[in-house]
Amino acid sequence: MKKYKKLVRLIPLDQRRFKFLYIFSLLLIFCLFGRLVKLQVFNASDLQRKARLIQSSKTNALKKRRAIIDRNKRLIAYDKPLYKLWAHPKYFNFPGDSINKVRSIEEVAEKLSPILDINGEVLLSKFKNKMSGIKLLDKISEEKAEKIKNLKISGLDLFKYSQRYYPQGKLYSNIVGFVNDDNKGSAGLELHLDNQIKVLNKSNLIKRGGDGTPLPDNSAPGDFISDDKSLGLTIDSKLQKASFNALSKQVSKWKAKKGFAIVMDVHSGRILSLVTVPSYDPNKFWQYDSELFRGWYSQDLFEPGSTFKPINLALALEEKVIQKNGLVEDIGKINVGGWTLSNWDKKGNGYIDYPKVLQVSSNVGMVKIMQKLDPAIYWDWLKNLGINKNLETDLFESTAGQLKRKDLFVNQSIEPAVTSFGKGFSISPLKLVQLHAALANGGFEVTPHVTSIFKEKINKNPKKQFFSNEVSKTVLEWMESVVEKGSGSGVKIEGYRIAGKTGTSQKALNGSYTSKKVCSFVATLPVNDPKYAVLVVVDEPSKSYAYGSTVAVPVAKEIIESLIVIEKIPPNIKGHEMIVKKP
Repeated sequence: MKKYKKLVRLIPLDQRRFKFLYIFSLLLIFCLFGRLVKLQVFNASDLQRKARLIQSSKTNALKKRRAIIDRNKRLIAYDKPLYKLWAHPKYFNFPGDSINKVRSIEEVAEKLSPILDINGEVLLSKFKNKMSGIKLLDKISEEKAEKIKNLKISGLDLFKYSQRYYPQGKLYSNIVGFVNDDNKGSAGLELHLDNQIKVLNKSNLIKRGGDGTPLPDNSAPGDFISDDKSLGLTIDSKLQKASFNALSKQVSKWKAKKGFAIVMDVHSGRILSLVTVPSYDPNKFWQYDSELFRGWYSQDLFEPGSTFKPINLALALEEKVIQKNGLVEDIGKINVGGWTLSNWDKKGNGYIDYPKVLQVSSNVGMVKIMQKLDPAIYWDWLKNLGINKNLETDLFESTAGQLKRKDLFVNQSIEPAVTSFGKGFSISPLKLVQLHAALANGGFEVTPHVTSIFKEKINKNPKKQFFSNEVSKTVLEWMESVVEKGSGSGVKIEGYRIAGKTGTSQKALNGSYTSKKVCSFVATLPVNDPKYAVLVVVDEPSKSYAYGSTVAVPVAKEIIESLIVIEKIPPNIKGHEMIVKKP
């Protein structure tokens, strides 16, 4: 059977339809081209910025501070990581919800309440009809923050920050100080050594792929490693606590204005304990008077009184105006330039040797001894000791002592006379302990310090020698007699050779002396091998019979007893000769 092909009749294209398709295609091409130009020319920089935000994330280091530890690595100050919780109710969404679903504030509060240990109604009250940027809570622990993260609720943001904590409370506030609410050092070492304590990590950008995978970049090794260094102190926390308790008890007993106690290595200047009373809790610094934030032991000056007599005797020995076995007559009073000076008890002691001068704390004996020394030479010695200079230390900035002008000192005989028993000039307690350390170590100047980084700095400087080894040894033996037979007998501990000197000085106000006192006691031990200097200063005890022997000595004894145990100081072997080591 013959097959026939089907014929299809061709109909010409409608001209109007052809034109429409043509014009539509042209418009589409122009639109695409215009879009391309807009994206690549006009929006290029904005798109690049958005791409960088998606492809990279910036890591900002927390404003952290290094931990501060004692010599046995006990924590004194450290940064604790905490979190702030912010809410944005218009974005509230639970895992598994559709993208457009917004959960209610009540639903979110119900989940947060048991984690934060906050009543649901209290939590709801924080929203106050706001829909974004609501701070719900701060000081959230890492444990609670992790639980909140695990909820995976959209619209909740956790912001990490550091807060400074001082686990020892009042014990170290006089040394360490505190940081304010902006995490800035505001007192003590936190302020004075701020640059050494702050952790200065730089911010970095992490590049990521489309799936969030970190991509290789040019970050340097260690850019993202945290700084785990700490600031080490020379302080021993056990001795610090023992000193603080002993001083607090005595300041309270005598209703004193304030007190200070320090234990220092006489060879290195390393401070083992340093306490002041009253103190404050640096964790709650805002509750205290700002006067407590001062390091008055280096910033306030006082007349050292009789605790300076051993220093003066060392000067007299160095200038050879007295001999080791000499005597001086003490009739109880002496007239100098029209002024009558007397002993503290108004009594004379007859002819006495120089150890006895210290034992009975004879003012008249000291005046007669120092009158043998030319006033100009005497003044030069005081200047050489740094009486009127700032004390170099890593603690609070020190105040320079006050010393009369040389022309007044030389031409007015009363000035060297009162200086002989520790009046007419003023120094800081920290300066006084530095001078006694020099007497103990063979005459060498040491720099009081509490940090190891400062030790490295001072070791580069040559040490000045104030006194000869022989003079230091002699004066220390004289001071030992004060503990054995004199006003320092209250500090005597069986089996240990301790040198000491008490001091009781009146406080001056507007050029006149008042009834207010400063009671002090300085000790060095062990005399057979000097290692430690202890100074106790109690300001303005308000009860009767307040003297260095009754107020300061009991504190020093408690501190020394603790020091012996902590430092494992062996008792003196009978017949063992005193050893004075050069630094």
